[in-house]
Amino acid sequence: MTMRTRPLGTTGPQVSALGLGCMGMSALYGEADRTESVATIHAALEAGVTLLDTGDFYAMGHNEMLIGEALRAAPATRREQALVSVKFGALRGPDGSWLGYDGRPAAVKSFAAYSLQRLGVDHIDVYRIARLDPDVPIEETVGAIAELVEQGYVRHIGLSEVGAETIRRAAATAPVSDLQIEYSLISRGIEDDVLPTVRELGIGITAYGVLSRGLISGHFTADRQLGAGDFRAMSPRFQGDNLRHNLNLVEALRKIAEQKGVSVAQIAIAWVLSRGEDIVPLVGARRRDRLTEALGALDVTLEPADLASIEEAVPAGAAAGARYPAAQMAHLES
Repeated sequence: MTMRTRPLGTTGPQVSALGLGCMGMSALYGEADRTESVATIHAALEAGVTLLDTGDFYAMGHNEMLIGEALRAAPATRREQALVSVKFGALRGPDGSWLGYDGRPAAVKSFAAYSLQRLGVDHIDVYRIARLDPDVPIEETVGAIAELVEQGYVRHIGLSEVGAETIRRAAATAPVSDLQIEYSLISRGIEDDVLPTVRELGIGITAYGVLSRGLISGHFTADRQLGAGDFRAMSPRFQGDNLRHNLNLVEALRKIAEQKGVSVAQIAIAWVLSRGEDIVPLVGARRRDRLTEALGALDVTLEPADLASIEEAVPAGAAAGARYPAAQMAHLES
């Protein structure tokens, strides 16, 4: 397998065709093994993955420190190729509760200072607010990131989970390289307005949730017990009849995958890859075996007949349940 690269928008860097989303190594999906997490990051870098994605609020800084540890222990050539994308702005309580979002310019700069320290780097490659702060105009938040770019602390400006109007306002303030947003076979809401807008403006997409938190990975079963710390225990798509309906979609996808001699996860990732050279899927592998499986998607070619079969098996809007609980959906524009 040869790792291909893709442009992160017209103003951003070239990055690997797949990125590694590191959130699950610290939070929201139950216990993770720190040693295996570091080994997985190292294996990703060795395979040619360049984009590592995190958030300063993932386990209250734990994920950034984990990435910092992995980068320090990596060979210099691999460490230098790594590009780190950081989301900021989510406020957490000592008990892990969510307290809202803060996009004020002073807060932006303060968040960045702490992230630089935890990561052990002198700059952040892509910096973005995790969700729009409803009390702060996006122009002020993006303007603060632009100042960090001028000062050398940030290389590229990103956005996360915002709608077309906000994207336009942000891009009119300063060059925006990338929008991070959920996109998968069963989460296709960006296709109507957001995707045409970013393509018009030359903004790339880093797509998270390409396996819908494991739901369409081919590994999730209806009888799986989820721990109290696992986000999926509260996710509408993993509940009751919704889960049974969604797993039926997975079985339809499995038939297509088996015909091609690939896994369900590989065909789901390959589908996102097929949507355009301006889209970089983030894979949330926490273990080396799952990373190896995900990287195998790069060798999957989906012919027009394959794409038609996938569309028939899992058409747009086929999933049951919202992608987040109602309280979190309220913070999404897209």
